Amino acid sequence: MDNEFFVHESAFIDEGCIIGNGTKIWHFSHIMSNCELGQNCNIGQNVVISPQVVLGKNVKVQNNVSIYTGVTCGDDVFLGPSMVFTNVINPRSAVNRKNEYAKTHVGRGATIGANATIVCGHDIGEFAFIGAGAVVTKDVPPYALVVGNPSKQIGWMSEFGQKLNFDDSGIALCVESGEEYKIDNNKVIKL
Repeated sequence: MDNEFFVHESAFIDEGCIIGNGTKIWHFSHIMSNCELGQNCNIGQNVVISPQVVLGKNVKVQNNVSIYTGVTCGDDVFLGPSMVFTNVINPRSAVNRKNEYAKTHVGRGATIGANATIVCGHDIGEFAFIGAGAVVTKDVPPYALVVGNPSKQIGWMSEFGQKLNFDDSGIALCVESGEEYKIDNNKVIKL
C-alpha cells in the first residue's frame, strides 16, 4: 500500500526514508537518508532532519528546527520554532567526530519551546515542558517544567500543558482537564 503524505515541491526527501500517512513536509525542508517519520507529523518550513532520526506519530516540528543524528522523539512531541538539538559534545571543524554522536530521546507528549537548545546525551521525559530559550544540559524528568540557561526545574506540568500545584498530600489537579496527579519522591504520576 502506498503512503499518502504531502511534500511541498521545494522540500527534499533523501533515499531510504519512511514517511507515515498524513504527514506534511513544508517549504525548503530536508529529510535526510534513512529517517523515519510517523503518521500525521507536521514538518514546518526550513527544517533539517539528519540521517537516521526517528519521529513518532503526530510530532509537530515548527519552522527552522534542526534535528541531528542520534535524536529520537516519541509520539505527540512538540518542537518549537528555531529550537535545536546537538549531537557532539566537543565539535571542531577539523576533527571528524561522527563516531561520537550522543543519543537524545524526547519522550511522548513533551514540549520544547522556541529557541531552546538540547545538548546531546540528555533525555527529555514524557510530558516534560522545556521553556523558550532554555539550554538543557542534563536529563529532564517526566512532567518537569524547566527554564533558563543552563536550564533548571521550576515546577511540574500536566499532560495538557498546565502548571501543577500540589497540595500538602501531594495531589494536584489539572485546571484544564480535571485529571489528578500525584507527586512522590520527586516523581509525578497521573492518577
